[in-house]
Parts: sequence; C-alpha cells; structure tokens
Amino acid sequence: MEEVLRKYIPERAVSPSMDLIRTNEVHLKIVNERVTRHGDYRRLADGKHLITVNATLNKYRFLITLIHEIAHLVAFKKYGRHIKPHGAEWKRTFQYLMLPFIRPEVFPSKLLPLLAKHFRNPKASSSTDAMLSVALQQFDEQQEKKTYVFELPIGSIFKMYNGKLFKKGNKRVKRYECIELNTGKMYLFQPNAVVELIKS
Repeated sequence: MEEVLRKYIPERAVSPSMDLIRTNEVHLKIVNERVTRHGDYRRLADGKHLITVNATLNKYRFLITLIHEIAHLVAFKKYGRHIKPHGAEWKRTFQYLMLPFIRPEVFPSKLLPLLAKHFRNPKASSSTDAMLSVALQQFDEQQEKKTYVFELPIGSIFKMYNGKLFKKGNKRVKRYECIELNTGKMYLFQPNAVVELIKS
C-alpha cells in the first residue's frame, strides 16, 4: 500500500498517512473520477472501514481528501454514529489529523496560508472554499484553461458537465444565483464552479 500511496500524495506525507491507515484499519480504494465527490467513507456490514478517493486528484487535493475521510472514521469511532457528518466533532478531528501535514515539507509555501485559513473552520469539501480550490487546481495535471462562474458577466449563459444550461444571476453572500434555462429553477453556485461559457 505504501508504494501505491507514494504515487498519489507528497513524499513527506506517505509515512504519517500510512500510520493513520494502519492505526484505523482503513481499507483504501483508489477509484476512477466521480464528478460529484472527491472521496467517501463507509463502514461496511462486516465492520471494515472503506475509504475511496478519486485517482484523478492532484497529490495535494488527494492528501486533503484522504485525511478528510479518515477524520469521518475517527470521529464516528470516538463520538458515535449519531453525530452530524460535517459537524463540530468531525471538524475538530479533521483539524487535529491535518495539523501535522500543514508544513512546507508537504505543501508548497503558496498553499500554506490558504490551508491555515481553511482549517480554522473546515468545510464539508475543500471545493466549497473558492480561494483554496482555485489554488489547488493549479496543480492539476490537465492544465486546460478552466472557466469559473465568478469570472462570467451577469446574464451569461453557461453549461455544466451534465449538459444543463444556466443563466448567471446576482451574487448572494458567497454564491451566485443561476437559473436553469430548461426548468426556470434557481440554483446557488459556488464561485469556483467550473463551467463552459456558451454566451456572454
């Protein structure tokens, strides 16, 4: 497992990650990309702990996702299965587990301030932290130019990965109101949602 992990996360993170995997008896499965999630944790019927992480993530996002999912396992073990999946207990656990990794030996120095800010109050996904998400995407292997919702002028028509068309509206506190053209329903989009511009 250690050799496999070496392909997916920064070198200096391999040993402490393996310690967490062994200590918590994690069965780690690296899977093909799922658009809707980076990873997940499930306790199987036989009591084993299965964590899946997308193979297509860059090594920094992969590491964050792996520790995120291990934090679910540790929080459920410690506090019981009735806690909220991304509630206070999980946040404290995630912060604690992630702390040894937020160092210049593991992450590039330009990511460290964004990670420090993010982990003051970690979100359900690093993708909902727009600044951190855009910074992490710089390390993706496919470096084709991405278009984000926050870059589009209001009134632009854009397409999502699933083919649905939307019209960009005003910004609420953090997210943008966008109308799905086919149904007229309003959806809230994170500023860093990757889209295809159809008409501005």
